[in-house]
Amino acid sequence: MIPVILRTKRLELSVPGTDDVDAIFAACQDPEIQRYTTVPSPYQRAHAEEFIRRAAAHWEEGTEVVWALRADGVLAGVASVFGLTEKAPVGEIGYWMAPGMRGRGLLGEAITAVVTYALSRDGLGLRRLQWRAIAGNRASASVAARAGFRFEGTLRAALPDRGTQRDGWVAAILDDDDRMPQDWPVLAG
Repeated sequence: MIPVILRTKRLELSVPGTDDVDAIFAACQDPEIQRYTTVPSPYQRAHAEEFIRRAAAHWEEGTEVVWALRADGVLAGVASVFGLTEKAPVGEIGYWMAPGMRGRGLLGEAITAVVTYALSRDGLGLRRLQWRAIAGNRASASVAARAGFRFEGTLRAALPDRGTQRDGWVAAILDDDDRMPQDWPVLAG
């Protein structure tokens, strides 16, 4: 698959490259990224280098699309759609935001573009895009809810997390769903 660049009002989403290694390494030192994502912990520079190599390979294989989110040329975060196969028109979204870039609405802007691309016939052509997170990850859940994902429930002991299984929240958006923000019971109050 040929890598695609997505653009929003404030961001460029493109394949992460070797120039991003230091910024990815620095961002992945954040305790929240290590707590709520599958990045290795402790996170070493070699992990960022391997991530860059795998991102390019995944695009080529068509199994995952990975973007570096850049605001004014600075790495703001990463987003991907993974679990892509020729057998089923479904995928799963994942993302993280660098600590210094949070609170500006950039992640929501990026995820809206990724969802549009993933569910578009001119993009990945998916029928269903799923979101999962460790239960309690309210920041990620808020972004998904604002992007129109419908909360589907809590999966008990469903997500592997550093040698244990944690409860996970799951939500999805279908290609024919409206993209209006959703109210999720786990975000109430």
